[in-house]
Amino acid sequence: MEAHNPANAPTAPTAPIAPAFALLDRDHSILAFNERVLDWAYRNDVPLLERLRYLCIVSSNLDEFFEVRAESHLVASQRQEDKGAYTISSFERLAQAAHTLVARQYALFNDDLIPALEKKGIRIISHGDRSDEQRQWVKQYFHRDVQPLLIPVGLDPSHPFPQVANKSLNFIVRLSGPDAFGRENEVAIVKVPRVLPRMIQMPAKVAGGPHSFVSLSSVIRAHLADLFPGRQVGQFSQFRVTRHSDLAVDEDDVKNLRTALRQGLQHRHFGQAVRLEVSAGCSDFLSDFLLKQFDLPRLALYRVPGPVNLVRLTQLVDLVRAPELCFPVYKPCHPTQLTPGVSFFDRLKQGDVLIHQPFESFGGVLDFLREAVHDPQVLAIKQTIYRTGSDSELMDLLREAVRRGKEVTVVVELKARFDEEANINWAEALESIGAQVLYGVVGLKTHAKMMLITRREGRQLKRYAHLSTGNYNPRTARLYTDWSHLTADAALTADIEHVFVHLASHSRLPRMNRLWLAPFHLHRKLVAGINELGLAAGTGTP
Repeated sequence: MEAHNPANAPTAPTAPIAPAFALLDRDHSILAFNERVLDWAYRNDVPLLERLRYLCIVSSNLDEFFEVRAESHLVASQRQEDKGAYTISSFERLAQAAHTLVARQYALFNDDLIPALEKKGIRIISHGDRSDEQRQWVKQYFHRDVQPLLIPVGLDPSHPFPQVANKSLNFIVRLSGPDAFGRENEVAIVKVPRVLPRMIQMPAKVAGGPHSFVSLSSVIRAHLADLFPGRQVGQFSQFRVTRHSDLAVDEDDVKNLRTALRQGLQHRHFGQAVRLEVSAGCSDFLSDFLLKQFDLPRLALYRVPGPVNLVRLTQLVDLVRAPELCFPVYKPCHPTQLTPGVSFFDRLKQGDVLIHQPFESFGGVLDFLREAVHDPQVLAIKQTIYRTGSDSELMDLLREAVRRGKEVTVVVELKARFDEEANINWAEALESIGAQVLYGVVGLKTHAKMMLITRREGRQLKRYAHLSTGNYNPRTARLYTDWSHLTADAALTADIEHVFVHLASHSRLPRMNRLWLAPFHLHRKLVAGINELGLAAGTGTP
């Protein structure tokens, strides 16, 4: 991060220069990345349940892709107008690429993974394959645990199409015969609550094995007629709609960003529809009816030969106890540059420490903060928060620091996509007990990962810091490759102090010693450094 002052203030931006090479399309690059992730699910040298997990990861990534990236293309196609990169043809190309990827997913699931799972004794038993005893068990489960939570809605002028939440499981049914009032309302909707598990494990004595499951959608499908006594169930299909979910607020027009985002979260599940998934056998009548309700073009319709939400199959991975079908559990080592029982403050006086995650444990970072929280000589803790999760030991430690009388300042990034609610909740919890909570800079994301600890040592105040490429999230720290840097370097920690003051006051920064700060000089310094590396290597070019 680099200083920003009148002496070295950035010049006004100039018009961008067209690159001499073709740039990759961002949206197609995202889909291409997921093609590569899906390739791992095809690999026979990958443990079977991990192959299924990769399949689920692709589905989860696609959900987020549609929630965030699809709306602009869709709007351009609906308005029959081109808006820069978003055109009618861009929507068509993107939809075709997505359809191809989804088709590969379900082909792999049905033709490869399901047979392979069955060979290992792991079965997802459809209604047609169930024995009489299994059907009786499923019937009892439906009437006991499922039906009491379902409210079928027959559509008529007094019962319009219900609000369907983003990515929720639903059924659409076409009925025949008059209702209780003698009317011929033929379409009904059944919304399935999220609280119901999507994969249900059958008892071994009924299933004939320890790893037999039924999907919730097949349970409901087999008993749809029970929801409509006196009516005849004809055509039906499960369906799922994906909605635009990227929160957008005009930060120049709101007085309280946290309040505006909190209000936006209330409507996130009901944004503009961008994708409709239905069963492969869904009739044209029902699919056309749904497309009209959600105001979607036919290219936004995805007919899938299986569950409309493959993401929920991760429940199957968690329910099956078969370590031989999973990657061996990796146990990170204690950070090699740290000695258990030795004070972090004493160690950092000897020199900096690097922790390479996930090979070395993120627990070292938590231990650093824990020592600071319980050390009576520590006076202040400052930290940035981007993604911590809803259940965070780190945030509990910060709250304990407040209770112990330390000055705690937390810069919370409220716009960390899909973590907004957790971050708002943490911000409010910290504020309620006296921590100072900041929200960064309007119009920018505060993406730095920094912790600064100020400690009284004799008659002086000494700073200690943590910088990281990763988030303060112990769960993802077990998965992602990142560096953690612990330091007591006076010049570096002074820079970090300046950044925290800058984020709080928006005052100009003094000239920095070691850090480069975006959006002021980080880009320029990086490009210059790359050029220097190229020249040093003798290439003459970066």
